[in-house]
Amino acid sequence: MRVLVTGGAGYLGSHLVDLLLEHGHEVTVLDNLSTGKADNLAHCLDQVRFVNGTILDEALVDRLVEKVDLVYHLAAAVGVKHIVDRPLDSLLTNARGTEVVLGAAHRWWRKVVVASTSEVYGKTAKIPMAEDDDRVLGSTKVHRWGYSTAKALDEHLVFAYSDLGLPVTAVRYFNSYGPRIDPRGYGSVVAAFMGQALSGQPLTIYGDGTQTRCFTFVDDTVRGTYQAGMSSATDGTAVNLGNPNEITILELADRVRTLVGVDTPLRFISYEERFGKDFEDTGRRVPDITRVQDLLGWEPTVELDEGLGRTLEWWKQTFS
Repeated sequence: MRVLVTGGAGYLGSHLVDLLLEHGHEVTVLDNLSTGKADNLAHCLDQVRFVNGTILDEALVDRLVEKVDLVYHLAAAVGVKHIVDRPLDSLLTNARGTEVVLGAAHRWWRKVVVASTSEVYGKTAKIPMAEDDDRVLGSTKVHRWGYSTAKALDEHLVFAYSDLGLPVTAVRYFNSYGPRIDPRGYGSVVAAFMGQALSGQPLTIYGDGTQTRCFTFVDDTVRGTYQAGMSSATDGTAVNLGNPNEITILELADRVRTLVGVDTPLRFISYEERFGKDFEDTGRRVPDITRVQDLLGWEPTVELDEGLGRTLEWWKQTFS
């Protein structure tokens, strides 16, 4: 198949490109390298068509979508700090960009898989989180919920186009991590902890560290994304792609320190000090993966200790 991957130079996107090439597909990547890196595709640039551009360029997106059979839309503004510091850019990229991509897909009638996020659930207390659960959000003055709302709007567009008959799916990611993750810790606590541990710095924890997350190794995340594009089973719906094994941030810090072999201290910082007085966090985030198991037969295969070990090995090979 001829496949377009928006955000294909990013951490997740580049792994998806690898999997697509492995299966013999013809791949075009659209990325403006704002957070993605050309280095992520250096090993396969001779096998893909790379276009340095933005999803906000309607004419460009239209030309690219016309020439493919399938679109994986992963381009987005990500990372809590980025969202809080640059809310307008984030809203425009995440909402308007998806509108542009889906509009082009509708004109040329191309299937689309839209990358969404567990952030759409907000601060709901219902655990585990199932795809049709209510969303629970805070005030519109809190920029954190702007990201959640923009991605939810993406999904509303997905379902609206689905009602018109367009084959389209949303995949909700839960804390993906692995090789090629941004070493600056951009949007990832795993990367932040690993970088700090390897450099002998204190591991920075926001709040008291009792908040929990479920971490999904990149190979599992990308495999589920790929399957959603290659099957019609999830068309017209959203599916969670996450490892349901829950861990506190404190426990994650201990695992990273043990893996790296250091005993650096923990440094606790309040949310207000890091993100401003209006910031809100979610206490728990755990996926219900029943739907994706039933529709695609997907489930995670790489547990945290193995995934952290593979991430550390890549980190050392890349930055040593």
